[in-house]
Amino acid sequence: MKKTLFLALMTAALTLHAAVKVDRIDPPDWFVGLKNPQLQLMVFGEGIRDAEVTTDYAGVTIDSLVRLDSPNYLLIYMNTAGAQPGTMQLQFKQGRSKKKVNYVFHERAMSGDKRVGFTNADVLYMLMPDRFADGDVANNQIEGLRKYVNDRKQPSLRHGGDIEGIRQHLDYFNELGVTALWFTPVLENNSPDNAFGYSTYHGYATTDYYRVDPRFGTNAEYARLISEAHEHGLKVVMDMIFNHCGFEHPWTHDMPSSDWFNLHGWLDQRHDKTDSDPRGTDFLQTSYKLTPILDPYASEIDLKETEQGWFVPTMPDLNQRNPHVMNYLIQNSIWWIETAGIDGIRMDTYPYAYADAMARWMKTIDTEYPNFNVVGETWVEQPAYTAAWQKDSKVAKENSYLKTVMDFSFHEKIDSAKIETTDGWWRGYNRLYNSFALDYLYPNPSSVMAFIENHDTDRFLGNGRDMKALKQALALLLTVNRIPQLYYGTEILMNGTKAVTDGDVRKDFPGGFPGDERNAFTRQGRTNDENEMFDWMSKVLHWRQNNDVIIRGKQTQFIPCDGVYVVARRHGGRTVLTAVNGTSEQRPLRVARYAEVIGDHTTARDVPTGQIVDLTRDITMPPRGTLILDF
Repeated sequence: MKKTLFLALMTAALTLHAAVKVDRIDPPDWFVGLKNPQLQLMVFGEGIRDAEVTTDYAGVTIDSLVRLDSPNYLLIYMNTAGAQPGTMQLQFKQGRSKKKVNYVFHERAMSGDKRVGFTNADVLYMLMPDRFADGDVANNQIEGLRKYVNDRKQPSLRHGGDIEGIRQHLDYFNELGVTALWFTPVLENNSPDNAFGYSTYHGYATTDYYRVDPRFGTNAEYARLISEAHEHGLKVVMDMIFNHCGFEHPWTHDMPSSDWFNLHGWLDQRHDKTDSDPRGTDFLQTSYKLTPILDPYASEIDLKETEQGWFVPTMPDLNQRNPHVMNYLIQNSIWWIETAGIDGIRMDTYPYAYADAMARWMKTIDTEYPNFNVVGETWVEQPAYTAAWQKDSKVAKENSYLKTVMDFSFHEKIDSAKIETTDGWWRGYNRLYNSFALDYLYPNPSSVMAFIENHDTDRFLGNGRDMKALKQALALLLTVNRIPQLYYGTEILMNGTKAVTDGDVRKDFPGGFPGDERNAFTRQGRTNDENEMFDWMSKVLHWRQNNDVIIRGKQTQFIPCDGVYVVARRHGGRTVLTAVNGTSEQRPLRVARYAEVIGDHTTARDVPTGQIVDLTRDITMPPRGTLILDF
C-alpha cells in the first residue's frame, strides 16, 4: 500500500514539474476568412493530453479541448471567425510547466468561389512522379528515411522520378495538348522496402499528410510546380486517400484513440511491432467488392469486409465515422487547396470509406469552393452503380455531393471492343452504345471521367502496339460527352500488362532519366510509329481545346450499322461526327442513315489528317478505320 502511494506521489510530482512538450501541430498553419470558422488543431507531444491551453489572439476563441486515449495527443477546437492574418500565441500549461507556441494565420490567395476545378473542357494527363522523369538526382537518397533503394531494373522499387522532373517538361504537355495534370500521390510514404522487392513508390501509403515525400521534393517545390503549371495553362489535380494510411504513420504505433482505425485490434496481434505487416489471427482484408455498399440485400459480413477490411496489410483502414478523424482529413484537403493552389482532387478508393462521412467532406468542399471539382474512384463496371455516387443522383438514397465519378464501364467496354468484331447485336462497339444508352441515370453525364487505361489497369495496348485500335479508342474518348483522362506514355505507344506486377504498366518514360538511351520527349528521340501516334493525338487534343461543340454539344449516338459505330456532337450550327469501323474488313459509312446530324453539309474535314471528306455519298471505311469529321 505504502509502495503504491509512493509511486503515485512520485508520478504526480514528475507530472507537476515535467516540461510541456509540443512536437507537432496539424495543420501546421491555417487561413482566415473560410466559411467554416471551426479549426481543429491536433497537438502531438509526450504527455500533452492533460495540458490546459489558452490564447488571447483577437478573433479566436477555444471552444473545447478533446483528450484522447493516447496521452500524447490533444485536440484543440477553436472558432476563428474574427481572426485576421498574423501569428497567434498558444499557451500550454501542465502543472507548473508552461510553454508558448506560435501559430500562423495566413490571408487567402483568393476567395473559394474563384477556384475553378477541371471540367469536360479539360483533358487530364495522369502520371506517376516516380516513373515520369528524374529532374533532381540529389533527392534520390534521403538520409533519415526507412530503408529503401532506387533500382530502375526492378519494377516494384523506386526509380527516382520527382517533382522537378515534371516541372522540366511542362512545355511537353503544352506541345501534346493536354490541359490538366493528375499525379499519383506525392505525400510522404516513409515505408521500407519489403523482403519481396516491393516499395511504396506509388504513393498510396501516406505517412505524413502535410509533407511532400522528400524523394519527390519539398512542399515549396510542389507549390512552385503548380504555379508554373498555371503559367503554362495547365491545371493540377492532387491524388488523395481518405480510406487508409501507411503502416508507418505515427497513428499506427501510437493510436490517438481506440477507434481511430477500423478493426484496430489487429494491430495488437502483430508478431513484430516494428514490422510493416500487421496481420494477426483475426486479420481481415477487404474483399475489393464494392457492390455491398449499395446492395439492398447485402449481408453484414460482406458490408464489413468492404468498409472495414484493410486494403492491404500495410495500409491501416481509417475510421471516418470518428468525427475527429474526418475533421482532420477534411482540413487537410482544404489546407492543400489553399497552400498549394491545386485545381482538383482525385479521391482514391472512394466507396471503401464510409459514405456518410465522405458526403460530409464533399458538402464542405462544395460549400467553400462551389466551382472546384473532385473525382472519386468508383471501380464497378455498371453505370447504375457509378451513377448512384454522383452528386444529386436520382437513384441514391443519400446525396454524395461528389461531382465527378470515374467511368469504369467505358474502360471495360472499350477494352472488349478492341478485340471483338462489332456485330448486329451485342459485341464490339455495341457494348459502348449500350453503356451510353444508360446515361439517363447520371444527373450530369458531362461530369463523368472516362479513360481507356490507368495505373491500376493493363495498358490499352497490352503487350502489342495496335495503333488502329488505340486511335479508335482515343477518338471516342476525346469526343464523347465525358471528361477524358489519358495515361502517360500512351502518346508514344507505351504498353505492358499486370500479369507479373503492377510495375509493368508503370514503366519509366524514356528520356526522363539520366543515362536513358533515347529521349521520347523529343521528336528526334521517338520512332516513326511513336511520332505518328504523338502527332495524331496532338492534333486532336489541340483541336479539342476551347471547342464548344465538344464542351457543350448535344450528343447523338447511332446503333452500330454494318459494324460502324457513330457518335455525333452538335452545338451552335457545328457538328462533330466520330465514326469507327469495328471490324477487320472495309465497311460503308452510309451517309443517308446519318442525315439528321449531317443536314445539308456536303463536305467535312477529318481532324487528325486534315483531309476533306465528301458527304454526298457513302464513305468507305478501311478495316478498323477511324474518322473525326468536323463540319
